[in-house]
Amino acid sequence: MRAVDIIRKKRDAGELSGEEIEFLIQGATHGTIADYQLAAFLMAVVWRGMTLAEASALTEAMLHSGEVIDFSDLPGTKVDKHSTGGVGDKTSLVVAPVVAAAGSSIPPRRTPVTVPRVYVPMISGRGLGHTGGTLDKLESIPGFDVHLSLREFRCVLERCGCALIGQTPEIAPADKKLYALRDVTATVESPFLICASIMSKKMAEGIDGLVLDVKTGNGAFMKKLADAEYLAHLMVETGTRMGKKIVALLTDMNQPLGRKVGNALEVEECLEILHGRGPADLRELCDELSAWMFVLGRRTRSVAEGRELAMEMIASGRARDTFREVIGLQRGDSQIVDDPSRLPRARYRTRLTAPGAGYVTGIDCEQVGTASMMLGGGREKKEDSVDPAVGLELEKKIGDAVESGEALCTVHYNQDARLAGVMALLAKSFQIGPKAPPASPLVHKVIGSAETP
Repeated sequence: MRAVDIIRKKRDAGELSGEEIEFLIQGATHGTIADYQLAAFLMAVVWRGMTLAEASALTEAMLHSGEVIDFSDLPGTKVDKHSTGGVGDKTSLVVAPVVAAAGSSIPPRRTPVTVPRVYVPMISGRGLGHTGGTLDKLESIPGFDVHLSLREFRCVLERCGCALIGQTPEIAPADKKLYALRDVTATVESPFLICASIMSKKMAEGIDGLVLDVKTGNGAFMKKLADAEYLAHLMVETGTRMGKKIVALLTDMNQPLGRKVGNALEVEECLEILHGRGPADLRELCDELSAWMFVLGRRTRSVAEGRELAMEMIASGRARDTFREVIGLQRGDSQIVDDPSRLPRARYRTRLTAPGAGYVTGIDCEQVGTASMMLGGGREKKEDSVDPAVGLELEKKIGDAVESGEALCTVHYNQDARLAGVMALLAKSFQIGPKAPPASPLVHKVIGSAETP
């Protein structure tokens, strides 16, 4: 086989065989196919799409490009959560400790006396395009090590019920290569590439169940609800065929989640949630995702019961204490949990003010994410470094009243060079009108497992 023939076949809308896809993925894994050819293949997939058989073959090939972890000896269920990417989407840093904390707590009276412990082995990614990445957020915590070996990963998981790392050389190495290329070649949005990337990593974790947060709206890769629903069905079907319990929530991304965008700023906001404070939309979504993880992990019998348990873990401080333990075990500065001022801070701040009075009727969420990236909070090239301190703090969100000259957002920055461009972009991102728009639901739809599996 030759890579150029396979690329041409997909370019011309042909259906690739499992062997052809395996050849490409092995070439990506072992470096025998050049980056420019892989980039051409990715663009051909974006342009021509894939059949379900091709998507399944791609997922399987990427999964088996490395090691599949076996946690079957751990006495409990293993459940993870993954988001397709959004602006201000920081829920992993909350739901992982919430679910892990409840795994060994005394069950409420209304549940059976014996419940399985729920472990959260979370292998996450970096930012893609205008969206942030969990690893970049975690690395804004001084000293936090996302590059654990599989042995260290298991040790942290056994100790406190959750561990959060990046891909090791053993886990889906083909995806690590393709993920970095997609970020800088405008090939992120394909549902087939998203499905293969997410599901190959997640299935390699040795999990029993997976909760998917599929974003839809102007700040998501899937702008239209129908496209997000297609992707959700694709991933649920792929995971179910592989013998896992899968549920997908279609959630709104027509404005940033929470009020802070940027790596250290988002960690700070997660700490607010774990201390029982923080913005209502972020609290609500964290509770919902945790609840579904409890259901798939057989920790609770219903989503309603799961929500109550999630809120209990935060109110009691157990989730906060678990996060502190995780940070310490992964060599980070656990003092940030009680003293967020130890997180990186930008040297300068400036405000974007409203040109007139009214109500915020819309926010171009993607442009907000792009603005944060331009400040240094994301990557334009795969070798770029990330400034953990920069970002944005929304003072107003959709539906909020605003007076002329009042702050719409605060910009945290370290360099003047791109500030003018960032401010111009943000100025176009906020729409102000005479009437507040109707509220939009945070969760549009649930696809997959029933409430009582």
